[in-house]
Amino acid sequence: MQMLIAGKWVDGNGTIPVINPFDNSEIDTVPKATPADVDRAMAFALEGAKKMRRISGYERYRLLMRAAALMEEQLDDLAETITREEGKVIAESRLEVARAAETLVVSAEEAKRLGSEVVPLDGASGGGNRFGFTLRVPCGVVLAITPFNFPLNLVVHKVGPALAAGNSVVIKPATDTPLSALKFSRVLLEAGIPAEGVQCITGTGGDIGDVLASDPRVRKISFTGSRDVGERICRTAGLKKVTMELGSNAPLIVLPDADLEKATQAIAVTGFANAGQVCISAQRVLAHKSIYADLIDALKPKVEALATGNPLQGETKMGPMVRESDAVRVAEWVEEAKKSGARLITGGGREGAMYAPTVLADVKPDMRISREEVFGPAVGLASVETIEEAIELANDSDYGLSAAIFTENLDNAMKFAREVDSGNIHINWGPQWRADLMPYGGLKDSGFGKEGPKYAVEEMTETKMVVMHLRD
Repeated sequence: MQMLIAGKWVDGNGTIPVINPFDNSEIDTVPKATPADVDRAMAFALEGAKKMRRISGYERYRLLMRAAALMEEQLDDLAETITREEGKVIAESRLEVARAAETLVVSAEEAKRLGSEVVPLDGASGGGNRFGFTLRVPCGVVLAITPFNFPLNLVVHKVGPALAAGNSVVIKPATDTPLSALKFSRVLLEAGIPAEGVQCITGTGGDIGDVLASDPRVRKISFTGSRDVGERICRTAGLKKVTMELGSNAPLIVLPDADLEKATQAIAVTGFANAGQVCISAQRVLAHKSIYADLIDALKPKVEALATGNPLQGETKMGPMVRESDAVRVAEWVEEAKKSGARLITGGGREGAMYAPTVLADVKPDMRISREEVFGPAVGLASVETIEEAIELANDSDYGLSAAIFTENLDNAMKFAREVDSGNIHINWGPQWRADLMPYGGLKDSGFGKEGPKYAVEEMTETKMVVMHLRD
């Protein structure tokens, strides 16, 4: 596919292959953009920002609703594209497309809600005979840098609110999975979004990442990806508004009064969906010692029942990782943990980019599989003696994106909610759950700012204060 720059589908300085991680076949190629391509895109986006802000909120709503309807019509093609370029099983890809369309609908609704607020200036000393109100205005040019693991829905989470708020947007999709974003850009144009309003530029972060992030015409950056890349973007961006959705190593606590059937089902679902390549995957399970052995016994058959293979086949429950190098990395971390005393309960095998769903027991807090983000199909279990110990271990991390607890005790549930340092808290389900309309974001090194269309629109607008000095 070609990339979308300045209203045209164009080539670049060479091409980048898009590889199917399951069979290593080349699906397509995309252009390798240059700094000159970035400059053209930004010049066009600057004009686009002026054009988009003149479109009424209601008309932006209508355009985005039309795009959502087109996405639903093209669901099968978009889902197959996701599976082929990312390796996600087809059932999960179909769900992602449906969610992306819903995210666009919620974004469209927000286009009608960009309101003002009256500020009671007569309540201030010297404020009499003055009338004040705020105006919400678009930031201008929004740069959306998106990851491989949800190559459509996370694009929509940035582009939908940006357009709803009256901005223009430049999309930089992940190099591994650019096709979904390019097809979505085509959908937006088909729906009637002005060409100046959306562009999609492909290339490696090494070639164009710094050029994009440092461009002074960009007024807002929304990034989802690794902590290290996020920090680099923040250092490069300068004086811009920035939202960072970064990594995690989500803890899941299981207390003695938990429903073990529900807990183990949640671990199997939230630890291994998308081959564990979700920033809120269940990674660290901290189970009370009184039910630790029972939890392992109940979890093992559920994980072993996750059929792996061709992600386009309906019976497959887990596909490959996006790159073989990532599967190699997960295998190395698992072997390190085993050498340091962890027990392999199930899994541990690798074939190409396919890494078997893996459960380790007796993991220690200082193991890399506990401290860093695995981002793969491996879950580590450890036993604890009290909820206080579990919360302390849950917080013993640089990350804080999502955390979960299983308990029937309301006091323990609220203690967990109040004391665990995480942007998303789940009671009696795993950490990998998200409604696309909710505020979503992390604490600590997991980032700052919120996604979810309502909250993203707030991040993608500026507030003006207007003061009318009236006659006596």
